[in-house]
Amino acid sequence: MSTPRPLWQGRTLAVVGIVLFAFSLRSAVASLSPLFDHISAEFELPAAVIGLIGTAPPVCYAVFGLLTPALERRFGLERLAVTAMVVVAAGLVVRSLAPNPGLLLAGTALVFAAVGTGNILLPPLVKRYFPDRIGLMTTVYSTTMAVSTALPALIAVPVADASDWHLSLGLWSVFALVGAIPWIGLAVRHRAETAAAAAVSGDDEDIEEPSPRAFGRMWRVPLAWGLLATFAASATMAYTSFAWLPKILVDIADVTPAAAGVLLSLFGFMGLPASLAVPLLVARWNATRLLIGIAIACGFVGLGGLLLVPTVAPWLWVALFGLAPLLFPLVLVLLGLRTRTHEGAVALSGFVQSIGYGIAALFPLGIGLLHDATDSWTGPLIVLAVVVAAVIPAGIVVARPHTVEDEWERRHGAW
Repeated sequence: MSTPRPLWQGRTLAVVGIVLFAFSLRSAVASLSPLFDHISAEFELPAAVIGLIGTAPPVCYAVFGLLTPALERRFGLERLAVTAMVVVAAGLVVRSLAPNPGLLLAGTALVFAAVGTGNILLPPLVKRYFPDRIGLMTTVYSTTMAVSTALPALIAVPVADASDWHLSLGLWSVFALVGAIPWIGLAVRHRAETAAAAAVSGDDEDIEEPSPRAFGRMWRVPLAWGLLATFAASATMAYTSFAWLPKILVDIADVTPAAAGVLLSLFGFMGLPASLAVPLLVARWNATRLLIGIAIACGFVGLGGLLLVPTVAPWLWVALFGLAPLLFPLVLVLLGLRTRTHEGAVALSGFVQSIGYGIAALFPLGIGLLHDATDSWTGPLIVLAVVVAAVIPAGIVVARPHTVEDEWERRHGAW
Protein backbone atom coordinates (compact mmCIF):
# COMPACT_ATOMS: atom_id res chain seq x y z
CA MET A 1 0.00 0.00 0.00
CA SER A 2 1.32 3.48 -0.84
CA THR A 3 2.37 5.71 2.05
CA PRO A 4 0.06 8.73 2.21
CA ARG A 5 1.70 12.07 1.51
CA PRO A 6 0.32 15.62 1.33
CA LEU A 7 -2.21 15.91 -1.45
CA TRP A 8 -0.51 18.83 -3.22
CA GLN A 9 3.09 17.66 -2.78
CA GLY A 10 4.47 17.38 -6.30
CA ARG A 11 0.95 16.86 -7.65
CA THR A 12 -0.53 20.33 -8.02
CA LEU A 13 -0.92 19.98 -11.78
CA ALA A 14 -2.62 16.62 -11.33
CA VAL A 15 -5.09 17.95 -8.74
CA VAL A 16 -6.02 20.93 -10.91
CA GLY A 17 -6.10 18.77 -14.03
CA ILE A 18 -8.43 16.17 -12.54
CA VAL A 19 -10.82 18.83 -11.18
CA LEU A 20 -10.98 20.71 -14.51
CA PHE A 21 -11.21 17.43 -16.42
CA ALA A 22 -14.17 16.27 -14.31
CA PHE A 23 -15.82 19.69 -14.57
CA SER A 24 -15.60 19.71 -18.36
CA LEU A 25 -16.92 16.15 -18.67
CA ARG A 26 -20.25 17.12 -17.14
CA SER A 27 -20.74 20.83 -17.83
CA ALA A 28 -21.84 20.05 -21.39
CA VAL A 29 -24.52 17.58 -20.31
CA ALA A 30 -27.06 19.98 -18.81
CA SER A 31 -26.25 23.22 -20.64
CA LEU A 32 -28.36 22.52 -23.73
CA SER A 33 -31.85 21.37 -22.75
CA PRO A 34 -32.84 24.57 -20.86
CA LEU A 35 -32.19 26.48 -24.10
CA PHE A 36 -34.45 24.50 -26.41
CA ASP A 37 -37.07 27.28 -26.40
CA HIS A 38 -34.43 29.89 -27.29
CA ILE A 39 -33.02 27.72 -30.08
CA SER A 40 -36.51 26.93 -31.41
CA ALA A 41 -37.08 30.64 -31.90
CA GLU A 42 -34.21 30.60 -34.43
CA PHE A 43 -34.85 27.26 -36.14
CA GLU A 44 -37.26 24.38 -35.64
CA LEU A 45 -36.26 21.63 -33.22
CA PRO A 46 -38.38 18.51 -33.87
CA ALA A 47 -39.04 16.20 -30.92
CA ALA A 48 -37.05 13.48 -32.67
CA VAL A 49 -33.95 15.73 -32.74
CA ILE A 50 -34.35 16.59 -29.06
CA GLY A 51 -34.67 12.90 -28.31
CA LEU A 52 -31.52 12.12 -30.32
CA ILE A 53 -29.63 14.87 -28.47
CA GLY A 54 -30.71 13.29 -25.20
CA THR A 55 -29.67 9.89 -26.50
CA ALA A 56 -26.20 11.00 -27.61
CA PRO A 57 -24.50 10.97 -24.18
CA PRO A 58 -25.21 7.36 -23.17
CA VAL A 59 -24.64 6.07 -26.74
CA CYS A 60 -21.24 7.76 -26.90
CA TYR A 61 -20.40 6.63 -23.37
CA ALA A 62 -21.17 3.04 -24.30
CA VAL A 63 -19.26 3.06 -27.61
CA PHE A 64 -16.22 5.03 -26.52
CA GLY A 65 -16.13 3.25 -23.19
CA LEU A 66 -15.29 0.13 -25.18
CA LEU A 67 -12.82 1.86 -27.53
CA THR A 68 -10.86 3.86 -24.94
CA PRO A 69 -8.61 1.05 -23.58
CA ALA A 70 -7.14 0.48 -27.03
CA LEU A 71 -6.75 4.23 -27.61
CA GLU A 72 -5.01 4.61 -24.25
CA ARG A 73 -2.50 1.88 -24.99
CA ARG A 74 -1.63 3.60 -28.26
CA PHE A 75 -1.44 7.22 -27.06
CA GLY A 76 -1.07 7.10 -23.26
CA LEU A 77 -3.27 8.48 -20.49
CA GLU A 78 -2.08 12.09 -20.52
CA ARG A 79 -2.05 12.60 -24.28
CA LEU A 80 -5.50 11.04 -24.57
CA ALA A 81 -6.74 13.34 -21.77
CA VAL A 82 -5.44 16.37 -23.71
CA THR A 83 -7.15 15.12 -26.86
CA ALA A 84 -10.42 14.56 -25.02
CA MET A 85 -10.44 18.12 -23.65
CA VAL A 86 -9.62 19.65 -27.05
CA VAL A 87 -12.36 17.62 -28.75
CA VAL A 88 -14.87 18.61 -26.05
CA ALA A 89 -14.00 22.28 -26.65
CA ALA A 90 -14.31 21.88 -30.42
CA GLY A 91 -17.67 20.14 -30.10
CA LEU A 92 -18.98 22.87 -27.80
CA VAL A 93 -17.95 25.56 -30.30
CA VAL A 94 -19.56 23.68 -33.19
CA ARG A 95 -22.75 23.28 -31.17
CA SER A 96 -22.85 26.94 -30.17
CA LEU A 97 -22.52 28.07 -33.80
CA ALA A 98 -25.04 25.57 -35.19
CA PRO A 99 -27.42 27.12 -37.75
CA ASN A 100 -29.65 24.04 -37.98
CA PRO A 101 -30.66 20.90 -36.02
CA GLY A 102 -28.23 18.67 -37.91
CA LEU A 103 -25.13 20.62 -36.88
CA LEU A 104 -26.46 20.98 -33.34
CA LEU A 105 -26.75 17.20 -33.16
CA ALA A 106 -23.31 16.69 -34.76
CA GLY A 107 -21.65 19.02 -32.25
CA THR A 108 -23.38 17.23 -29.40
CA ALA A 109 -22.18 13.83 -30.66
CA LEU A 110 -18.60 15.16 -30.91
CA VAL A 111 -18.73 16.46 -27.33
CA PHE A 112 -19.98 13.23 -25.89
CA ALA A 113 -17.60 11.04 -27.87
CA ALA A 114 -14.80 12.82 -25.99
CA VAL A 115 -16.73 12.69 -22.72
CA GLY A 116 -17.18 8.93 -23.15
CA THR A 117 -13.41 8.59 -23.38
CA GLY A 118 -12.94 10.85 -20.37
CA ASN A 119 -15.25 8.74 -18.22
CA ILE A 120 -12.89 5.78 -18.63
CA LEU A 121 -9.72 7.83 -18.16
CA LEU A 122 -10.53 9.43 -14.80
CA PRO A 123 -10.14 6.36 -12.54
CA PRO A 124 -6.72 5.35 -13.92
CA LEU A 125 -5.56 8.97 -13.83
CA VAL A 126 -6.44 9.06 -10.15
CA LYS A 127 -4.71 5.73 -9.61
CA ARG A 128 -1.54 6.91 -11.38
CA TYR A 129 -1.15 10.23 -9.56
CA PHE A 130 -2.89 9.50 -6.25
CA PRO A 131 -2.38 5.83 -5.35
CA ASP A 132 -2.34 6.88 -1.70
CA ARG A 133 -5.47 9.08 -1.98
CA ILE A 134 -7.79 7.16 -4.29
CA GLY A 135 -10.85 7.52 -2.03
CA LEU A 136 -10.34 11.24 -1.48
CA MET A 137 -9.71 12.05 -5.14
CA THR A 138 -12.64 9.90 -6.25
CA THR A 139 -14.86 11.95 -3.93
CA VAL A 140 -13.31 15.16 -5.29
CA TYR A 141 -13.95 14.36 -8.94
CA SER A 142 -17.40 12.85 -8.40
CA THR A 143 -18.42 15.94 -6.41
CA THR A 144 -17.00 18.18 -9.13
CA MET A 145 -19.11 16.28 -11.65
CA ALA A 146 -22.23 16.85 -9.55
CA VAL A 147 -21.55 20.59 -9.32
CA SER A 148 -20.72 20.92 -13.02
CA THR A 149 -23.89 19.05 -13.93
CA ALA A 150 -26.05 21.50 -11.97
CA LEU A 151 -24.30 24.83 -12.64
CA PRO A 152 -24.90 25.11 -16.42
CA ALA A 153 -28.61 24.44 -16.03
CA LEU A 154 -28.77 27.20 -13.41
CA ILE A 155 -27.21 29.93 -15.54
CA ALA A 156 -27.94 28.83 -19.12
CA VAL A 157 -31.20 30.76 -19.54
CA PRO A 158 -30.07 33.96 -17.74
CA VAL A 159 -26.93 34.12 -19.92
CA ALA A 160 -29.00 33.47 -23.06
CA ASP A 161 -31.49 36.18 -22.04
CA ALA A 162 -28.67 38.64 -21.42
CA SER A 163 -26.89 37.87 -24.70
CA ASP A 164 -28.01 34.93 -26.86
CA TRP A 165 -28.10 31.15 -26.75
CA HIS A 166 -24.93 30.87 -28.85
CA LEU A 167 -22.83 32.48 -26.11
CA SER A 168 -24.63 30.51 -23.40
CA LEU A 169 -23.64 27.24 -25.07
CA GLY A 170 -20.16 28.26 -26.21
CA LEU A 171 -18.79 29.68 -22.97
CA TRP A 172 -18.22 26.17 -21.55
CA SER A 173 -15.58 25.53 -24.22
CA VAL A 174 -13.26 27.88 -22.31
CA PHE A 175 -13.20 25.53 -19.33
CA ALA A 176 -12.41 22.56 -21.58
CA LEU A 177 -9.49 24.39 -23.19
CA VAL A 178 -8.14 25.47 -19.82
CA GLY A 179 -8.62 21.89 -18.61
CA ALA A 180 -6.24 20.67 -21.32
CA ILE A 181 -3.34 22.81 -20.07
CA PRO A 182 -2.39 20.77 -16.95
CA TRP A 183 -2.47 17.55 -18.97
CA ILE A 184 -0.15 19.00 -21.60
CA GLY A 185 2.39 19.65 -18.85
CA LEU A 186 1.82 16.23 -17.30
CA ALA A 187 2.11 14.53 -20.71
CA VAL A 188 5.51 16.15 -21.28
CA ARG A 189 6.64 15.19 -17.78
CA HIS A 190 5.38 11.61 -18.08
CA ARG A 191 7.06 11.15 -21.47
CA ALA A 192 10.37 12.22 -19.97
CA GLU A 193 9.92 9.93 -16.97
CA THR A 194 8.94 7.01 -19.20
CA ALA A 195 12.00 7.50 -21.38
CA ALA A 196 14.23 7.56 -18.30
CA ALA A 197 12.67 4.37 -16.93
CA ALA A 198 12.47 2.51 -20.25
CA ALA A 199 15.45 0.32 -19.41
CA VAL A 200 13.80 -0.80 -16.18
CA SER A 201 10.21 -1.38 -17.34
CA GLY A 202 8.63 -1.46 -20.76
CA ASP A 203 5.05 -1.80 -19.50
CA ASP A 204 3.11 1.42 -20.07
CA GLU A 205 -0.40 0.01 -19.91
CA ASP A 206 -2.70 1.76 -17.49
CA ILE A 207 -6.04 0.40 -18.59
CA GLU A 208 -6.53 -3.27 -19.21
CA GLU A 209 -9.28 -4.51 -21.43
CA PRO A 210 -11.27 -7.31 -19.82
CA SER A 211 -10.31 -10.65 -21.24
CA PRO A 212 -13.02 -12.28 -23.36
CA ARG A 213 -13.23 -15.09 -20.82
CA ALA A 214 -13.78 -12.82 -17.80
CA PHE A 215 -16.16 -10.52 -19.66
CA GLY A 216 -18.14 -13.50 -20.96
CA ARG A 217 -18.59 -14.85 -17.45
CA MET A 218 -20.45 -11.70 -16.43
CA TRP A 219 -23.41 -12.76 -18.58
CA ARG A 220 -23.88 -15.79 -16.31
CA VAL A 221 -23.53 -14.03 -12.94
CA PRO A 222 -26.76 -12.65 -11.38
CA LEU A 223 -24.78 -10.10 -9.34
CA ALA A 224 -23.41 -8.59 -12.55
CA TRP A 225 -26.92 -8.35 -13.96
CA GLY A 226 -28.16 -6.73 -10.74
CA LEU A 227 -25.48 -4.06 -10.93
CA LEU A 228 -26.17 -3.59 -14.63
CA ALA A 229 -29.90 -3.08 -14.03
CA THR A 230 -29.24 -0.63 -11.19
CA PHE A 231 -26.71 1.34 -13.23
CA ALA A 232 -28.97 1.39 -16.31
CA ALA A 233 -31.91 2.66 -14.23
CA SER A 234 -29.81 5.45 -12.75
CA ALA A 235 -28.44 6.49 -16.15
CA THR A 236 -31.92 6.33 -17.69
CA MET A 237 -33.39 8.65 -15.06
CA ALA A 238 -30.49 11.08 -15.35
CA TYR A 239 -30.25 11.39 -19.12
CA THR A 240 -33.99 11.37 -19.71
CA SER A 241 -34.24 14.22 -17.21
CA PHE A 242 -31.42 16.19 -18.84
CA ALA A 243 -33.21 15.85 -22.17
CA TRP A 244 -36.85 16.32 -21.19
CA LEU A 245 -37.34 17.58 -17.63
CA PRO A 246 -37.41 21.31 -18.49
CA LYS A 247 -40.04 20.75 -21.20
CA ILE A 248 -42.05 18.44 -18.95
CA LEU A 249 -42.10 21.10 -16.23
CA VAL A 250 -43.05 23.89 -18.62
CA ASP A 251 -45.91 21.80 -20.03
CA ILE A 252 -47.39 20.28 -16.85
CA ALA A 253 -46.19 22.39 -13.91
CA ASP A 254 -46.91 25.83 -15.39
CA VAL A 255 -43.38 27.14 -14.86
CA THR A 256 -41.39 29.45 -17.12
CA PRO A 257 -38.41 28.19 -19.14
CA ALA A 258 -36.07 30.04 -16.77
CA ALA A 259 -37.70 28.40 -13.74
CA ALA A 260 -37.52 25.02 -15.48
CA GLY A 261 -33.79 25.55 -15.94
CA VAL A 262 -33.43 26.30 -12.23
CA LEU A 263 -35.38 23.14 -11.40
CA LEU A 264 -33.15 21.09 -13.70
CA SER A 265 -30.23 22.58 -11.80
CA LEU A 266 -31.88 21.47 -8.57
CA PHE A 267 -32.18 17.96 -10.01
CA GLY A 268 -28.46 18.01 -10.76
CA PHE A 269 -27.50 19.48 -7.38
CA MET A 270 -29.24 16.63 -5.58
CA GLY A 271 -26.38 14.46 -6.81
CA LEU A 272 -23.90 16.55 -4.80
CA PRO A 273 -24.70 15.22 -1.33
CA ALA A 274 -24.98 11.74 -2.82
CA SER A 275 -21.51 11.91 -4.34
CA LEU A 276 -20.11 13.06 -0.99
CA ALA A 277 -21.91 10.64 1.30
CA VAL A 278 -22.70 7.46 -0.65
CA PRO A 279 -19.13 6.12 -1.08
CA LEU A 280 -18.45 6.53 2.64
CA LEU A 281 -21.78 5.01 3.71
CA VAL A 282 -21.32 2.00 1.44
CA ALA A 283 -17.64 1.36 2.08
CA ARG A 284 -17.61 1.89 5.85
CA TRP A 285 -21.10 0.96 6.99
CA ASN A 286 -22.39 -1.33 4.22
CA ALA A 287 -25.50 0.83 3.83
CA THR A 288 -26.26 -0.51 0.35
CA ARG A 289 -29.72 -1.85 1.15
CA LEU A 290 -30.77 1.37 2.94
CA LEU A 291 -29.52 3.63 0.15
CA ILE A 292 -31.25 1.59 -2.55
CA GLY A 293 -34.48 1.80 -0.54
CA ILE A 294 -34.12 5.58 -0.24
CA ALA A 295 -33.48 5.94 -3.99
CA ILE A 296 -36.52 3.84 -4.90
CA ALA A 297 -38.82 5.63 -2.45
CA CYS A 298 -37.69 9.10 -3.57
CA GLY A 299 -38.06 8.12 -7.23
CA PHE A 300 -41.63 6.91 -6.73
CA VAL A 301 -42.71 9.93 -4.64
CA GLY A 302 -41.10 12.44 -7.01
CA LEU A 303 -42.69 10.88 -10.10
CA GLY A 304 -46.00 10.48 -8.29
CA GLY A 305 -46.04 14.19 -7.46
CA LEU A 306 -45.32 15.11 -11.08
CA LEU A 307 -48.09 12.78 -12.25
CA LEU A 308 -50.79 13.74 -9.76
CA VAL A 309 -50.11 17.28 -8.49
CA PRO A 310 -47.36 18.77 -10.65
CA THR A 311 -48.25 22.41 -9.96
CA VAL A 312 -48.43 22.12 -6.16
CA ALA A 313 -44.72 21.91 -5.33
CA PRO A 314 -42.69 21.15 -8.44
CA TRP A 315 -39.43 21.92 -6.64
CA LEU A 316 -40.20 19.18 -4.09
CA TRP A 317 -41.00 16.55 -6.73
CA VAL A 318 -37.86 17.44 -8.70
CA ALA A 319 -35.70 17.35 -5.56
CA LEU A 320 -37.03 13.94 -4.55
CA PHE A 321 -36.67 12.54 -8.05
CA GLY A 322 -33.15 13.98 -8.11
CA LEU A 323 -32.21 11.72 -5.20
CA ALA A 324 -33.03 8.57 -7.15
CA PRO A 325 -29.81 8.74 -9.23
CA LEU A 326 -27.79 8.35 -6.01
CA LEU A 327 -27.68 4.83 -7.44
CA PHE A 328 -24.87 6.06 -9.75
CA PRO A 329 -22.14 6.64 -7.11
CA LEU A 330 -23.44 3.58 -5.28
CA VAL A 331 -22.80 1.34 -8.29
CA LEU A 332 -19.37 2.90 -8.87
CA VAL A 333 -18.38 1.95 -5.33
CA LEU A 334 -19.83 -1.54 -5.65
CA LEU A 335 -17.86 -2.19 -8.85
CA GLY A 336 -14.84 -2.34 -6.55
CA LEU A 337 -16.45 -3.92 -3.51
CA ARG A 338 -18.22 -6.68 -5.43
CA THR A 339 -15.04 -7.98 -7.08
CA ARG A 340 -12.08 -9.87 -5.65
CA THR A 341 -9.61 -9.78 -8.53
CA HIS A 342 -8.34 -7.06 -10.86
CA GLU A 343 -9.50 -9.06 -13.88
CA GLY A 344 -12.97 -9.34 -12.34
CA ALA A 345 -13.12 -5.61 -11.59
CA VAL A 346 -12.20 -4.62 -15.16
CA ALA A 347 -14.65 -7.13 -16.65
CA LEU A 348 -17.49 -6.11 -14.32
CA SER A 349 -16.92 -2.39 -14.94
CA GLY A 350 -16.91 -2.89 -18.71
CA PHE A 351 -20.00 -5.08 -18.60
CA VAL A 352 -22.02 -2.76 -16.37
CA GLN A 353 -21.07 0.60 -17.87
CA SER A 354 -21.01 -0.19 -21.58
CA ILE A 355 -24.27 -2.17 -21.62
CA GLY A 356 -25.89 0.08 -19.01
CA TYR A 357 -25.26 3.21 -21.03
CA GLY A 358 -26.42 1.39 -24.15
CA ILE A 359 -29.76 0.60 -22.48
CA ALA A 360 -30.12 4.15 -21.14
CA ALA A 361 -29.53 5.52 -24.64
CA LEU A 362 -32.87 4.11 -25.80
CA PHE A 363 -34.99 6.09 -23.38
CA PRO A 364 -34.62 9.83 -24.23
CA LEU A 365 -35.64 9.15 -27.84
CA GLY A 366 -38.32 6.66 -26.80
CA ILE A 367 -39.78 9.12 -24.29
CA GLY A 368 -39.98 11.78 -26.99
CA LEU A 369 -41.69 9.46 -29.43
CA LEU A 370 -44.16 8.31 -26.76
CA HIS A 371 -44.99 11.93 -25.95
CA ASP A 372 -45.55 12.70 -29.62
CA ALA A 373 -47.80 9.66 -30.00
CA THR A 374 -49.94 10.40 -26.93
CA ASP A 375 -49.62 14.21 -26.74
CA SER A 376 -49.21 13.73 -22.99
CA TRP A 377 -46.47 13.33 -20.40
CA THR A 378 -48.45 10.77 -18.39
CA GLY A 379 -47.15 7.77 -20.34
CA PRO A 380 -43.49 8.87 -20.22
CA LEU A 381 -43.66 9.47 -16.45
CA ILE A 382 -45.22 6.03 -15.94
CA VAL A 383 -42.39 4.50 -17.98
CA LEU A 384 -39.89 6.19 -15.65
CA ALA A 385 -41.78 4.76 -12.66
CA VAL A 386 -41.39 1.28 -14.17
CA VAL A 387 -37.65 1.97 -14.49
CA VAL A 388 -37.54 2.81 -10.78
CA ALA A 389 -39.47 -0.37 -9.98
CA ALA A 390 -36.88 -2.44 -11.86
CA VAL A 391 -34.34 -1.49 -9.21
CA ILE A 392 -36.26 -3.42 -6.53
CA PRO A 393 -35.26 -6.96 -7.60
CA ALA A 394 -31.85 -5.75 -8.75
CA GLY A 395 -31.26 -4.09 -5.39
CA ILE A 396 -32.01 -7.30 -3.52
CA VAL A 397 -29.24 -9.02 -5.48
CA VAL A 398 -26.57 -6.33 -5.25
CA ALA A 399 -27.13 -5.69 -1.53
CA ARG A 400 -25.80 -9.15 -0.64
CA PRO A 401 -22.13 -8.83 0.44
CA HIS A 402 -20.44 -11.19 -2.01
CA THR A 403 -18.31 -10.91 -5.15
CA VAL A 404 -18.81 -11.91 -8.76
CA GLU A 405 -15.91 -14.35 -8.37
CA ASP A 406 -17.60 -15.95 -5.34
CA GLU A 407 -20.84 -16.29 -7.25
CA TRP A 408 -19.13 -17.79 -10.29
CA GLU A 409 -17.22 -20.32 -8.19
CA ARG A 410 -20.34 -21.32 -6.31
CA ARG A 411 -22.22 -21.95 -9.56
CA HIS A 412 -19.57 -23.02 -12.05
CA GLY A 413 -16.36 -23.94 -10.26
CA ALA A 414 -12.93 -22.28 -10.13
CA TRP A 415 -12.71 -18.67 -11.35
